[in-house]
Amino acid sequence: MDIEALRSRLLTWYRAQGRDLPWRRTRDPYAIWISEIMLQQTQVKTVLPYYSRWLQRFPTVEALAAADQQQVLKAWEGLGYYARARNLHRAAQAIVAQHGGHFPQDFEAAVALPGIGRTTAGGILSAAYGQPVAILDGNVKRILARLVGLDRPPNRALALLWQLSETLLPAATARDFNQALMDLGATLCTRHRPACLLCPWQPQCRAYAHNLQSELPMTESRGPLPHKQIGVAVVWNQAGQVLIDRRLQSGLLGGLWEFPGGKIEPGESVEDCIRRELQEELAIEVEVGDRLMTLDHAYTHFKVTLNVFHCRHVGGEPQPIECEEVRWVALADLDQFPFPKANGTIIAALQAAGVWHGAHPS
Repeated sequence: MDIEALRSRLLTWYRAQGRDLPWRRTRDPYAIWISEIMLQQTQVKTVLPYYSRWLQRFPTVEALAAADQQQVLKAWEGLGYYARARNLHRAAQAIVAQHGGHFPQDFEAAVALPGIGRTTAGGILSAAYGQPVAILDGNVKRILARLVGLDRPPNRALALLWQLSETLLPAATARDFNQALMDLGATLCTRHRPACLLCPWQPQCRAYAHNLQSELPMTESRGPLPHKQIGVAVVWNQAGQVLIDRRLQSGLLGGLWEFPGGKIEPGESVEDCIRRELQEELAIEVEVGDRLMTLDHAYTHFKVTLNVFHCRHVGGEPQPIECEEVRWVALADLDQFPFPKANGTIIAALQAAGVWHGAHPS
């Protein structure tokens, strides 16, 4: 493998074809760090408007550290993988408290921050400080697996791929090289239908030489995603307000608000599920009314079907037994709270329809 030729070809291509992205126009570690976290498992076109709004809302690490977590989650709303936002907030507070408000230049100090692993640290340290620290995100794994004709799934060859990424990285131009790798994976060496004829590494690519670019990288065999049926309650009180609860910090969607409910047990009707869940989790009794909607949503490791019903509160003071907090909220105020994406569809339907008249006695 001609390392110097690979470096030269990639950097020449990047200088001519590299993407002009806002976080590449700065050496501010904070702005670069925000982009690196947002770009984890999220496409550039999705990140761009969030990135701009985020820096307007939280222009410095001090501003982010001083913000309330609910403000942070609201600014992140719709980007998904909400642990990223919680970790950003915690890391900002650690940077202010432990590093004087400056993102650490030491690799070990960087990876000690919440939400920052080896690849993210490499992306930040190379882009902000020009340090020769390698990266190995999904794009880079795919590129290198094809380059060497890897005979197993990348996650079974991480040590080899890390070594290759480090070997290829030129110390003097680490910033541009890492950015170039990410662009190559995002624009040419894509998962499906890679544009091999335009690729600067085509002459040395083993996958291309053996016509295996569609088969590589190899994938792990996976079973079908679990599918959960969920009963969801839009609970109304006499004042025309609806009940929402804030999820526990631990676990999926921690800190976000939601309409209460839970998993439908085998043989259980949706109505029975809703009554049981609200009794167990909030200590209230409800009368289940009309179905509002049925909504399918996919997460990384499972799928859900939300069976959403209007309900009338008939007894008990709501208690945060299985959540952080509960509130009665007017429809017009729901937009002030950070909700998961699927709940946003429910909110839009409620606000379009107005108060559910079945919730109130005539």
